[in-house]
Amino acid sequence: MVEDTSDSMIHPTSIIDEDVKLGYGVRIWHFCHIREGARIGANSSLGQNVVVGPAVEIGSGCRIQNNVSIFSGVTLESDVFIGPSCVFTNVLTPRASINRHSEFAPTLVRQGATIGANATILCGIEIGQFAMIGAGSVVTRTVPPHALVVGNPARQIGWVGQSGETLNSDLICPKTGEKHIIENDILRREGVDR
Repeated sequence: MVEDTSDSMIHPTSIIDEDVKLGYGVRIWHFCHIREGARIGANSSLGQNVVVGPAVEIGSGCRIQNNVSIFSGVTLESDVFIGPSCVFTNVLTPRASINRHSEFAPTLVRQGATIGANATILCGIEIGQFAMIGAGSVVTRTVPPHALVVGNPARQIGWVGQSGETLNSDLICPKTGEKHIIENDILRREGVDR
């Protein structure tokens, strides 16, 4: 069920199952499949060949690029960017002969986070607000807010501001000039309430 189709676009090759809620201005491109019970927030865009699993929640303003499957157990908050061919998992020990639906481990991607092309995100973790995951990274554990992680397995190599720019050694964004501080191993903008 589309809540408001006046500014939405659903390509005719895509399949939208029953009990799906799409927000205003959603764009769904070629060959997508949105499974039953999924919720997609306003002004989100799904590129070609995206699959959204049953009961998945996607916030507003998300950009999901081509060839991404978002399986049950994955939640995206608002303004999340998912690069092409990113892979999410939802079971830690899959076997073809064993039904593990009751073992789906939740994965939460917080507001404003970016996940690069071809990254793999193991289940049961959280990707913090405005974190940046480098292309091709394999994320095996929770990523703090604003952390920049790369590699296999992904390791933190720096911090990024809300604009996505890498912060300098004084924790200042070179693009916006915003200053940041670290409290209890968490980065936040200076002068901004927690």
